[in-house]
Amino acid sequence: MAVEVVENYPFQCYYTYWESIMKRNFLKTTVVVCLSLFTAMSAYAKAAPNIVVILTDDQGYADISLNRQHPKEVSTPHMDSLAKAGVVFTQGYTSGHVCSPTRAGLMLGRYQQRVGVYSAGDGGRGFDPKLPIFPSFLPKQYYSTAIGKWHLGLDDDYPELKWHAMSRGFDECYKFMGRGGHSYFDLRSDTEGKFAHPIYRNKKRINDKGYLTNRLSEEAVEFIDRNKKRPFFLYLAYNAVHAPAEAPQKDIDFYQKKFPGITKKRAILMAMLKHLDDGVGDVVAKLKKEDLFDNTLLFFLTDNGGAKAMEADNTPLHGFKGSLYEGGIRTPFIVSWPDKFKGNRSIDTPVISIDILPTVLDALGVKAPTQPAFDGKSILPLLCGKTDKHHDTLYWSKGKDGEWSVRRGDWKLHFLKGKKELFDLGKDPSELTNVASKHPEIVKQLNNAFDNWIAEMVDPITGGSKLWSASSETSKKDRKAKTREERRKNKESRKKKQ
Repeated sequence: MAVEVVENYPFQCYYTYWESIMKRNFLKTTVVVCLSLFTAMSAYAKAAPNIVVILTDDQGYADISLNRQHPKEVSTPHMDSLAKAGVVFTQGYTSGHVCSPTRAGLMLGRYQQRVGVYSAGDGGRGFDPKLPIFPSFLPKQYYSTAIGKWHLGLDDDYPELKWHAMSRGFDECYKFMGRGGHSYFDLRSDTEGKFAHPIYRNKKRINDKGYLTNRLSEEAVEFIDRNKKRPFFLYLAYNAVHAPAEAPQKDIDFYQKKFPGITKKRAILMAMLKHLDDGVGDVVAKLKKEDLFDNTLLFFLTDNGGAKAMEADNTPLHGFKGSLYEGGIRTPFIVSWPDKFKGNRSIDTPVISIDILPTVLDALGVKAPTQPAFDGKSILPLLCGKTDKHHDTLYWSKGKDGEWSVRRGDWKLHFLKGKKELFDLGKDPSELTNVASKHPEIVKQLNNAFDNWIAEMVDPITGGSKLWSASSETSKKDRKAKTREERRKNKESRKKKQ
């Protein structure tokens, strides 16, 4: 057999012809295998959708122009465009009646009452930091950020920050941790006051400048730009249009001039809404520019009903933020993923914010945990037309405050400090007619369902019972009356001394 000499090695090596052929075939095979693996990985990277959750704050049900009953001053072209590209759930709900409970439920995929969150005080204080939340369930290749309002624990333990997003699985952040709202113009970390909280870039407190809504949008666009070549999870939690009522003066002037019949606060709200809508447009435009939009699973909703104090419009729903009537818990709810399902349509089946995390895991082919199990359910079967059924029953509770609701089918039972109301939402979405006296059996069934559900929940983080009682209400009234009487006596005493 011929012998081939390989010249340029440190030691002269001799191979048989057969050995040479074997080596060449091995190298060729290795190259082919590597190319195949690279191609497969590239295909997977393309197949793995990006995840975007856009959560607005206190946006009214009619403060979005895709609602045909919106007032004339409302115009949200970018939100409307997103709705055309996606699917609008006409009966989309939040699991909470105010900011923090909804955020807790969304992050857990479970009713937030399971971890003791019934109120903004509960959620704002922060639930068990050892419990896994949204990014912890995602595959390791996903890179995540939390931008905007956190409201799931304070930073009183700074610099430990056990409630911080990056202590809960997020890779980076640009956010504030304080309760409720934030000033839109004062972005310094050394300012004190109700609407002044430190802005964090990752775990460092920073001073920033600009209009906060715009800054959040800019941060989201920059995040997409930095991570466009790998799967990412963008949680963009705007604080607009939550109080304080602040917007650039030129925009306020525009709305006051164009719509002279509206109040100044309503004009400010519209100016805030404009910047919010523009931000949504900027994020979607960036996704499209980078050819990412079609393979992005995007959710858009608000955290509860519009706030009465901010003059929000929840038409045609009854009630506002803080209530368990429809106006407090039903939200504009849009889902988009053009590569997976057709857009420009609506679905009437009720869904809820705790469905978002299970839907994401279903989209990624990740098995949902069994202990503890999610209360939310994937809505992909609804979006892909495989079913029109979803939750059998939905629940809401404010705990010891004495308000709860149950929805099953079109029936909704509403309880407020001993008073029970039954509504047929199919015929009466505005909850104008109480039909409890005509359907006592339905009232009993829904009441029993709530009793069984609340028995599984834990007591509030802030203490007290998860159940309301008439006796505690009487005691509360007595305490308030006593306090008023003491104030009156103190006032009279001061007058006499003067």
